[in-house]
Amino acid sequence: MDVMGDMANLFGTGRFAQPSGQEEAADEAQEAADEAAAEVRLRLAVDTGDVEAMSVLGAMLLRRGDFDGAESHLRAATAAGDRAAANNLGVLLHQRGYAEEAAGWWRIAAVAGSAAAAHALGRHFRERGDEPAAEYWLCQSAEQGHVLGAYALADLLEHRGDDTGSERWMRAAAERGHREAAYRLARTLDRRAGQERGGDDRTAALAADAAEQWYRQAAARGHRRAALQLGTILEKRGELKEAGRWYLTSAKDGEARAACALGFLLRDAGDTESAAVWWLRAAQDGDGNAANALGALHAERGETQTAERWYRAAMDAGDDNGAYNLGLLCADQGRTTQAEQWYRRAAYAGHREASNALAILLLRAGDETGAEPWFSKAAEAGSVDAAFNLGILHAGRSDERAALRWYERAAAAGHTEAALQVGMARLRDGDEREAERFLRCAAGGGSAEAAYRLATVLDARRPPTPAHELGEPAHEKSECEEWYERAASQRHRRAQVRVGMLAAARGDVVEAARWYREAAEAGSRNGAFNLGLLLAREGSEPEAVVWWRRAADAGHGRAALRLALVCARRGELAEGQRWADLAVSLGPSEVGERAARLRDALRQELSA
Repeated sequence: MDVMGDMANLFGTGRFAQPSGQEEAADEAQEAADEAAAEVRLRLAVDTGDVEAMSVLGAMLLRRGDFDGAESHLRAATAAGDRAAANNLGVLLHQRGYAEEAAGWWRIAAVAGSAAAAHALGRHFRERGDEPAAEYWLCQSAEQGHVLGAYALADLLEHRGDDTGSERWMRAAAERGHREAAYRLARTLDRRAGQERGGDDRTAALAADAAEQWYRQAAARGHRRAALQLGTILEKRGELKEAGRWYLTSAKDGEARAACALGFLLRDAGDTESAAVWWLRAAQDGDGNAANALGALHAERGETQTAERWYRAAMDAGDDNGAYNLGLLCADQGRTTQAEQWYRRAAYAGHREASNALAILLLRAGDETGAEPWFSKAAEAGSVDAAFNLGILHAGRSDERAALRWYERAAAAGHTEAALQVGMARLRDGDEREAERFLRCAAGGGSAEAAYRLATVLDARRPPTPAHELGEPAHEKSECEEWYERAASQRHRRAQVRVGMLAAARGDVVEAARWYREAAEAGSRNGAFNLGLLLAREGSEPEAVVWWRRAADAGHGRAALRLALVCARRGELAEGQRWADLAVSLGPSEVGERAARLRDALRQELSA
């Protein structure tokens, strides 16, 4: 049940009476009248010498800002031994700028047992750099259950590096309702959970759960950064609806990062217009990420000038992505010089993808010397693409060892094409086991070439196909066939031909023809040749000739020989001789020998 919706319905039906402006004004007037009456009663009590009345009246006037009126009553109550008055007198003097005199009265009140005065005295000593005295008085305050004293003591101990003591008092303050303490305790537990991950997973999970609970408590008390953190946790966990509610709560309280996060959540849900509203709000509050998001939104719509304005706003907010995105925008428009300038600006600020983009731009312009340092800078900063590009750069120089080193680095970070290159290098070195490992990674990442090469490795070690007891061949699909098919489904032409051959071996002519045709239409001469063979066996020689012509024109010697034989059989001797000549020139050797004999026979026939 959506509580917010229910509340809206109840308000709409009038079942919840909403105070009018007149009622609120009447309540305020009544409160003012009650306070005036209380003040009259207190003054009458003061005239009779009531010390407690002096203290309460002095506190009332102090809250109102009437320092002159408050001071006389507070001094009188303090002289009569009222510790609350002594504390409030210290507050008054502190606000007037008499810090040392204020501390003197706070000390009197603290010694008399005032936890609030002990807290104020501790804060006074900390401001003056006397941490031992500050710790003593804050400890006195905290141990009496004063929530502000506990929080201030925790903050002091954290500053001194006493994590155990800090956490103890931060927890004490949080348990008594201090929202900032709850938030900071959650942050401490969150960091601990991060440190424990990869080690003691149970401890990490317990710390993460505890952190979430404290974030919840702080957020429920109106802490906007806690609401943002809670939204982030829930979003990572996939609980998007609740995450959105906390982002909304935080954003309405003025947290720009929450407004930005809410925008991304809405965009992912398909509500781009609402996302833009929150991004605008966040960007106007100085959030560079939101400004970049607005820029990207307008760039997608083709509104390049507006996009550029928001990217510049992101830059002004200190977000280096703004300069990088400006570079991308200029590059898309063909403004290469401006793109280079923006990439350089972001790259000099340490933006790794900008460094990689700058290097690519320089490489395309023929400046390999200028490109390499930027590739290296991006790769060292963790750019996987830059590491792969360095591999390509060194491979182009025939520096295979350096190329392999960068390919391995990129492959270790999950780069599919880099894993393929490492796998192929391992195959060349004869290390089939390592080659298989890298090819599996690349194939699993979606590389059709890797899937094909992995299939060939597995195919080479596949045992002969077993037969059933009745002598019929078994047709269970092997792993290598599955990889061939995966590559074929990704339009890998050699894989398509191989899948067609496997289907033909099983007697599945229709399936074989389908794969041969796909490969042939994509430009595979082997696919065209094999399709021709299949059609010829099925009695469709005229269509077979069409595909053999395509294969021969693409340089397939066997296809040319087949055409020569067809022409010879048809009596088209000159045409047959022409195809035989082509087969001789294309090879391979055994084809060339047969074609030469046929050519000579045709030549003799023509000269007879």
